[in-house]
Amino acid sequence: MTKSIPDSKGGKTSRSEKYLTFNLGSEQYGLGILKVREIIGIMDITRVPRTPEFIRGVVNLRGKVIPVLDLRNKFGMPSIDDTEQTCIIVVDMLFEDNSLLMGIIVDSVSEVLDIDIDDIEDTPIFGAAVSTDFIQGIAKIKGGVKILLNIERVLTTAEILTLPQVGAEVSLISQ
Repeated sequence: MTKSIPDSKGGKTSRSEKYLTFNLGSEQYGLGILKVREIIGIMDITRVPRTPEFIRGVVNLRGKVIPVLDLRNKFGMPSIDDTEQTCIIVVDMLFEDNSLLMGIIVDSVSEVLDIDIDDIEDTPIFGAAVSTDFIQGIAKIKGGVKILLNIERVLTTAEILTLPQVGAEVSLISQ
C-alpha cells in the first residue's frame, strides 16, 4: 500500500489509490486497479476435470487460455445462477516472478474509486484459526466498508499449482 509523502513544509499530504469495486452478494470488495487487465461479460467456460470446486474452468481470451476462479465459491458463499451483471475480471498477478492472467467471476462490477489511504484500516484480527492474508485492508467509505483484496494472496501456492496451465508450466520448468 502506498504511504503518505511529506510535503515541502514537513506535513503529510493526502494520497489516494484507485480500486475497482465489485459485489459478491451484499458485500463490496475492491481490487487495486493496476492488477486489473480488463472486465468481460460472462462467457462459455470449459470445466477442467480434477480442479478444485472454486475453479470454474478456463476461457479462451483472444487466443490465450486463462483459468477462471469463482470468487463466491472460494469465499464459501452460496452459489447463484449467473445474471446479466455477472462478469469476469481479468487480473494480472505475479506467481514465482512470472505474470499470470486469471479471471475472477463476480456478481457485478460497481465503479472505480479513489480511496484516500487515510480511509484504509488494517485488517482486523479474527484469531489464529482465521487467515486474512488475502485482505489488503478495509476501506471506510460513505458510512460503509469495502474489503480490499490482495489478489495474489486469494489463492495459496498449492491452489495456484492446481490451475489449468500453471501446474503443467511449472512441471516443465522444473524438469
